[in-house]
Amino acid sequence: MSNKLYSIISKVMDVPESEINDQSSPENIESWDSLSLYMLIDDIETEFNVKFILEEILETKNVGDFKKQLKKHGIDINE
Repeated sequence: MSNKLYSIISKVMDVPESEINDQSSPENIESWDSLSLYMLIDDIETEFNVKFILEEILETKNVGDFKKQLKKHGIDINE
């Protein structure tokens, strides 16, 4: 499942999957801006059939946080 998440991030942010880890964030992915974040959230919600509330989005600062939010929705990303 992490591969699915990393694949989505790779596609949206236009970076190789091999450069993505739990600490990946706007600080170390140059293309991670407000528009790409919106697109990323939309793609993750669609792919995993979840809907994040605003509070969850505001708490999400990096890839590891996305994993935590998905786990709260019953999706174990580390399977």
